[in-house]
Amino acid sequence: MPRGKYDVIIFGATSFVGGILTRYIAAQYGWNKDLKWAIAGRSERKLQQVRGTLAPILGNDAGDVEYIIADAADEASLAELCDSTRVVVSTVGPYALYGEPLVKACVDAGIDYCDLTGEPQWIKRMLDKYESQAVETGARIVHCCGFDSIPSDMGVRHLQELAKEKVGHTVSKVEMRVKAAKGGMSGGTIASMLQLTKEVMANPSLKKELANPYSLCPPDHGFRVRQPDIKRAFFDRASNAWGMPFIMAAINTRVVHRTNALLENEYGDRFEYNEAMLTGKGSKGRRMAKGMTLGLGAFMVGAALKPTRALLEKFVLPKPGQGPSPKEQEEGYFDIRFYGYDKDYKHGKEPVIATKVTGDKDPGYGFTGKMLGEAAVCLALDYHNRGKKRWGKGGFWTPGALFNEVFMERLQKNANMKFEDITPAESADEKAA
Repeated sequence: MPRGKYDVIIFGATSFVGGILTRYIAAQYGWNKDLKWAIAGRSERKLQQVRGTLAPILGNDAGDVEYIIADAADEASLAELCDSTRVVVSTVGPYALYGEPLVKACVDAGIDYCDLTGEPQWIKRMLDKYESQAVETGARIVHCCGFDSIPSDMGVRHLQELAKEKVGHTVSKVEMRVKAAKGGMSGGTIASMLQLTKEVMANPSLKKELANPYSLCPPDHGFRVRQPDIKRAFFDRASNAWGMPFIMAAINTRVVHRTNALLENEYGDRFEYNEAMLTGKGSKGRRMAKGMTLGLGAFMVGAALKPTRALLEKFVLPKPGQGPSPKEQEEGYFDIRFYGYDKDYKHGKEPVIATKVTGDKDPGYGFTGKMLGEAAVCLALDYHNRGKKRWGKGGFWTPGALFNEVFMERLQKNANMKFEDITPAESADEKAA
């Protein structure tokens, strides 16, 4: 494992989220203290501008922040970058367009990598092409370390650990509900969604892969449970509110199922999982659920048709690199609930365990910068000793399968992300009895 000069290199520091990530790392870890880090990108001028934004945080040390010129299309520069660090964290998306060369370089070099992709079709391609080599070289590749999919993946992991304590075993069904969230529209996320749409239109057979809830699981996973796919407005009994499809469920559910497979079916081979967004109670919540579901469907149809997609890209949707203002990032938040049901679950039964995960920034940018930063630091400082079995061998990991309480402690202490038990006392007590 080449140790190199740095613990972490932020690749794509000149991007919108890359700048947020860089400022978070500077504010949380300073310069050349416990963490040795650098920034990287293809434009020297823009890298110098990013360094200039660090002056209010680092003072005179901002001028000492080192930068590396590297281009996602230049294999030689990526190889040199990988030789100088333990971990590369990438914000250069859409990953389906620009991400593969860096993944390949990290796998070749046997170093660790994390990103914030939410593109299941690209992750599947990377698994098929590089997973066996990553196992051999020792590279640990951890996708989906942003809002896609740490709250979902680590939220389910937290609920299952709590279930083992309070109920005596893991639960076989979990429902995730976004109770509340506030944040600006992400140009990067929109670009990734449109890229996926373009790929599906060019290759219709991709629809079958995307419809498979176990598409990211290892080939020998053995899961056969028919997974619920929420496509319309519905009344959610556990939260006593109306709900609608959650657009991020397409990636989050697949990551959670891969985590279960990598944990050797710790959640059970009959594990069931679904996600939705709540719109409120009563007739108002019902109207919002139905209206927003129709709006989401109209957007997906518009994105699938080339003429309307072009109009959306040109006049309506934010461009890659655009996102919420600093004020909007600060005022953002998310509140996500998880409801766990026992193995003898029947419709109408109460959950035996309930938890919530909350964050205090815009989820797509402000808080994603925190989660991605802590994932990279955890790989570099906490998980670097691969001689210990608990830190994981080389391969493609999910956050929930690789990271444990050490990572959750970092998220809670440094990022103000909270994992809380909200189980009604009688539910767990009755089940245990």
